[in-house]
Amino acid sequence: MSAVSASPNLTPLFVRLKLSLLRNGLKGSSKRKAAYVTSLVFALVVAFFVTLGLAMLRGSAHAGTVVVLLAGILALGWSFMPLFFPSGDETLDPSRLAMLPLRPQPLVRALLASSLVGIGPLFTLCLAVGSVVAVARGAAGIAAGVVAAPLLLLGCVTLARAVATANVRLLTSRRGRDLALLSGLVIAVGMQLANFAGQRLMQAGGLATLEPAEAVVRWLPPATAVGMVDSASRGAYAQAAAQLAVTVLAVLGLLWFWGRTLTRLMVSPDGSTVAAAQPAKGKESAGGGLWALLPAGRTGAVMQRTLRYVVRDPKTKAAWVSALAIGAIIPVFNALQGTGSVYFACFGTGMLGVQMYNQFGQDTSAFWMVAQTISGPRDAFVELRARAYALALVTVPYTVLVSAVTAALVHDWAGFPAGLGMALALLGSMLCTGALASARFPYSIPTDGAFKNVVPGQAGLAWSGIFGGMLASAVICSPVIALAAWFAFGGDASLAWTMLPLGLVWGTAAAWAGIRLAAPTVAKSLPEILQAVSKG
Repeated sequence: MSAVSASPNLTPLFVRLKLSLLRNGLKGSSKRKAAYVTSLVFALVVAFFVTLGLAMLRGSAHAGTVVVLLAGILALGWSFMPLFFPSGDETLDPSRLAMLPLRPQPLVRALLASSLVGIGPLFTLCLAVGSVVAVARGAAGIAAGVVAAPLLLLGCVTLARAVATANVRLLTSRRGRDLALLSGLVIAVGMQLANFAGQRLMQAGGLATLEPAEAVVRWLPPATAVGMVDSASRGAYAQAAAQLAVTVLAVLGLLWFWGRTLTRLMVSPDGSTVAAAQPAKGKESAGGGLWALLPAGRTGAVMQRTLRYVVRDPKTKAAWVSALAIGAIIPVFNALQGTGSVYFACFGTGMLGVQMYNQFGQDTSAFWMVAQTISGPRDAFVELRARAYALALVTVPYTVLVSAVTAALVHDWAGFPAGLGMALALLGSMLCTGALASARFPYSIPTDGAFKNVVPGQAGLAWSGIFGGMLASAVICSPVIALAAWFAFGGDASLAWTMLPLGLVWGTAAAWAGIRLAAPTVAKSLPEILQAVSKG
């Protein structure tokens, strides 16, 4: 016990360890060093211009609104970034220290100090200083600003650490890696939301429309730190004192929660120290539950395998979720902006239709087990047909839903049958060309790297299959597209409903024909396909 109490101060030790991690991480690879230096320079350049822009807001009537909302966005970013980039900082996993004789409170102080070292804290501090400069006026405002900048940084870092520690078991698991793969989706959706919000903001009359939101955010810590500076500068000293109290109490509460979670993490068992739990009673078998609704035989088994890839394989899951989200965002946002059409629903259908391309590549080297079950064109036909069924099982209801929502938003229910019919025809055409591309242009999907979808040397195959197939899909679907254009530009609108059954029949026939044509190629080229998809 005396050895523990006589231990040196952990804070400078952990800061040195963090600096050593950064320094040693740059020694192993020139690419890593270049990436880190580039990130640092980019962050500093962006921070300089943002800080300069915030400082130029000084004296503006809406400066307080901008900086308070910016502080709220910063806090939001710090709260979820550890969940999407768990491997970005090795010190996010304090369970590595579980075997050391360390007390929780000194460990919290040491981890907090080491967390203040890095590009993220430096960027946040620059924005905090710029925000304070933008709104600080008078002696009271300047005094409040001196306290607010470090409080905002401390609140953001503490929030990130508390969230990361509470979810450390998730971050170090396969589900955590799934979240990292979905980070691209969050960025894409966030960009669409920012674009939409910016357009609506300009249409609504400028920054004054944000004042109601700012009135709420200025009381949400740690944005309350910047709100305190604005309040003190306006002479609202009681309000400033209340915001200071809220900020301090929030930081103390986060530190308490962090320490409590850290203690529980250090002493509670995990999967490495406790025997695996017995299967839960009453758990459904592999073929039970909703899976029992699938067809019997090979068709149902292949459909179940394909759908399980969507749920369990990180890259397949990321591709599907991205397609589902972005495919709905584009038509809905265009409809909300007044530029939408019922035919925009085809965008979502096309995003999901691309998932039919390179069907065997998603199996990677495990495709050899599938290849053992294909003895001729008939087996290949059933295999491809079942994979198309699995994709259609999700895509068809999704297409109906997106088409209906788009029609409701653009107030064009008369065009709903035509839009849905064209989307179904496009889906069938992409199932057709996707089956052919899977047979003729298979390529391997690497298992490592969240954003690597093609192994080196096979990019040409991927481009040929996907873009060639998409162009061929447009050609196959061209009669339906031409008929839709005729109805839209002068045709008999009362007959537009015929587009729905026509699109359904056209898409079904196209999908069947493509799978039928691709099956002999698959059966004959199994060794070449297996070699192509196993390179990752």
